[in-house]
Amino acid sequence: MAELEAEAVALLGRLVRHHTVNPPGNERPLQEELARLLGDCGFEIVLTGRTPERPNLVARLRGSAPGPTLGLLSHVDTVLADPADWSHDPWCGEVIDGELWGRGALDMKSQTAAEVAAAVALARSGWRPARGDLLAIAVVDEETGGSAGARWLCETHPELVRCDWLINEGAGALIPYEGRRLHGVCVAEKGVFRFRLTTSGSAGHASNPRTADNALVKLAPLLASLGDGAVGPDLTEPAAALLRELGVPAERDPDGAVAALRERDPVLATFVEPMLGVTFAPTMAEGSQKINVVPARATLGVDCRVPPGAGEPLVRSRLAELLGPDGYELEFTDRVVGNGSPADTPLMDAIRGWMAREDPDARVVPVMLPAFTDSRTFRETFPDCVAYGFFPMTHSTLYETWPLMHGADERVDVRDVGVAARCYRDLARELLG
Repeated sequence: MAELEAEAVALLGRLVRHHTVNPPGNERPLQEELARLLGDCGFEIVLTGRTPERPNLVARLRGSAPGPTLGLLSHVDTVLADPADWSHDPWCGEVIDGELWGRGALDMKSQTAAEVAAAVALARSGWRPARGDLLAIAVVDEETGGSAGARWLCETHPELVRCDWLINEGAGALIPYEGRRLHGVCVAEKGVFRFRLTTSGSAGHASNPRTADNALVKLAPLLASLGDGAVGPDLTEPAAALLRELGVPAERDPDGAVAALRERDPVLATFVEPMLGVTFAPTMAEGSQKINVVPARATLGVDCRVPPGAGEPLVRSRLAELLGPDGYELEFTDRVVGNGSPADTPLMDAIRGWMAREDPDARVVPVMLPAFTDSRTFRETFPDCVAYGFFPMTHSTLYETWPLMHGADERVDVRDVGVAARCYRDLARELLG
């Protein structure tokens, strides 16, 4: 194992052993360890947060001349893990058969470890940017929305984290496709427009249901339509670019392109289709509070994701296609417009060049994340910031890693931690001189 890979893997093991399940997070001990590591090799350190227990870390390595700022962003909080569901202790941080196990090994302490190890290796070698600054940013609270993390930082201390280029989570795992090796770079993220549907009737005693008007029964066809129906597509440039790379251009016939992709690679199609338009996922239903009462009102909670730049009007339009305009009340509970960055930038050129040297048979393709990350906050706060999600993995595929994130037995191939660390080190050198 090369020195940089070994250091990144050892750091990842220590990070996993920090119990940072959010809530409550309790990220301070981990952040202080990172601060010592980066501070000892020359980074200027700021630890600041909405509360003392949950500081965000911003480490800056200044260049010798003015220039662009490259930010390496990650979050250090994780979701919960139930040890009863795991084959090994979720906080063991141990390497077993070439994989490091533990909650956060993929989402996303592996990227924290790779970014920090790369930054430390550069600084220890005596390297300083010839122009601009290198930032290592480790935030808290991403898993519950970032109100104490990226959002708080960008709102209260934008001068600390302003950057021209940002690398974060969101893509990079190997995508095998028709004998080719593809690596996604996340250039855009969908918006979130969650809502509740409510149907109304009249209450009654459940022993004689015909004397009532059951609102829950009225909800059933709406649930079925949302679960089975397809809407759109509403094609955006990031999705169109990906389909062109996959050899199924969609500009003239989006439905035909999707059908062709399903035929060529049905597994990949399940990952691509959510990028192509509005998606509805009914997740919560509620009727009567008592089993012997026919409900007068019933509600359905729906997680709705929307292409970047679109909002409530598109959701209403697509919802009416599926359900019709009447028979329910609609109430939005979340409204977050998705955003993206251009795919033709010096950062993308550097990523493509690095990937060509690391894996000459691979291609880099733009992708859109159906979910969202802290990148959206940086794009909103700094409109000129180019933010991409990229954690290159040449040994693990998207299909192997995606089910493990937020799931049991989360683990990462240690070789991929080394790949990512080399990538971040080399990109910093190329972009900052």
